Amino acid sequence: DDELQTDGNRSGHFRNGELGLAPTNEDVIRIIAAQLAEIGDQFDKEIQGRVVNDLVQHFLNENLSKEEIILHMSRVVRELTQSIPSDMEQEKAMLVLAMVLTKKIVNTVPSLLHRVFSTTVNYLNQQFHNYVVEMVSAVK
Repeated sequence: DDELQTDGNRSGHFRNGELGLAPTNEDVIRIIAAQLAEIGDQFDKEIQGRVVNDLVQHFLNENLSKEEIILHMSRVVRELTQSIPSDMEQEKAMLVLAMVLTKKIVNTVPSLLHRVFSTTVNYLNQQFHNYVVEMVSAVK
C-alpha cells in the first residue's frame, strides 16, 4: 500500500503524529532498482519510436478502457520480449519493458502522465506482483 515516489523513496504514513515506514529492507529494494534500471537502459535503445507512438495513440483514445489499454500494452510487451536475449528471465524482461515503455510514452506526451502511470501500475500489479515479491525475497 506504499506509494511510489519519483525520487526512489517510499512514502511514509503518519501514525500518532510520527512518520512511520513499513518495515522493508531499503538496501534490497535499491539493489533491485539499480539492476532493473541498468537493464532498462539497454532496452531503451532497442524500442522503436513507432511502438511508442502506437501506445501513445491508445492512451490518447478516450473511448478505450484501462482494461483495453492494458491488454494492448501486454501484447506489445510480449512482442518486444521476443527480441530479448533468451538468457534473461522472461518476467524480468517484461517488467522492465513495461517500465521503459511507460517512461517513453510520458516523455513523448507528458499530459498522459496520470493515465499512463495508473494504467501501468495496474498492469504491473496484475502481471508481476508475485514476481516482484519473489525478487525481493531472493535478495534478502
